[in-house]
Amino acid sequence: MPPNPEATCRRLVAAAERLFAEKGIEGVSLREINTAAGQRNSTALQYHFGDRSGLLAAVLAKHQPEVEVRRHQLLDEYEARGGLPAAEARRTLAAALVRPMAAKLADSDGGRSYLRIMEQLVHRSRLPALRDAQDDPGQSINRWRELVAPLLSEVAVRRLHQRFMAIRVTYVELARRAEGPGGKDDRLFTSHLIDVVSAVLATEVSGETARLLAERDARPRPEPGGTADGTRNGTADGPGNGGPADGPGGLRRREGRGNA
Repeated sequence: MPPNPEATCRRLVAAAERLFAEKGIEGVSLREINTAAGQRNSTALQYHFGDRSGLLAAVLAKHQPEVEVRRHQLLDEYEARGGLPAAEARRTLAAALVRPMAAKLADSDGGRSYLRIMEQLVHRSRLPALRDAQDDPGQSINRWRELVAPLLSEVAVRRLHQRFMAIRVTYVELARRAEGPGGKDDRLFTSHLIDVVSAVLATEVSGETARLLAERDARPRPEPGGTADGTRNGTADGPGNGGPADGPGGLRRREGRGNA
């Protein structure tokens, strides 16, 4: 009986999401994934997905539609309510960020591995598998960013990247939870994570931070490819610098050039 291509793809994706989560996206060979999926043909993975990037895209495509639908639903509800007090608006939007992802903790078909993979991607998002989503206004994370922005000061949006910090906290904490055993009641964890994300969004810029920003603005402008103190671009101080780009939505590029 000839092999079933759909079944082969499912096995390869399942093996990839597990090994990407356990060993890192770049820490496992394609041959190892092929073997873990029970494929005797050493070229099966390349035949179906092309390369590592194509396989990663397939893993994300398995889980992201569900997250997208649920987050858009929550954002629709937020917009329909309108005129919420600032604190309630922040927590409602924090919940729209957290809950669709947190639901993956109970997804026995690779959901917890997906969360661990997303935590890796939030730190480095120049992978080809993510490029198509970076400028897509239809992506729920980009819509979330636009709805959160009016609740923040301009410096928090343009200079300190507070929205990305909220996203990064969400992904890191969900990945940490996903590493543990399943079967727990995650309601308390999820509610507390929403509280934490709300607090991140509510954080005011202190006098010290404002002073340090002003001091940095007064420094000589860096040469192309470096900074005034001789470090490379992308390694400056401050919480907004998460690596090559700010998260799976490519947030750094759209949040302004004045990185903290």
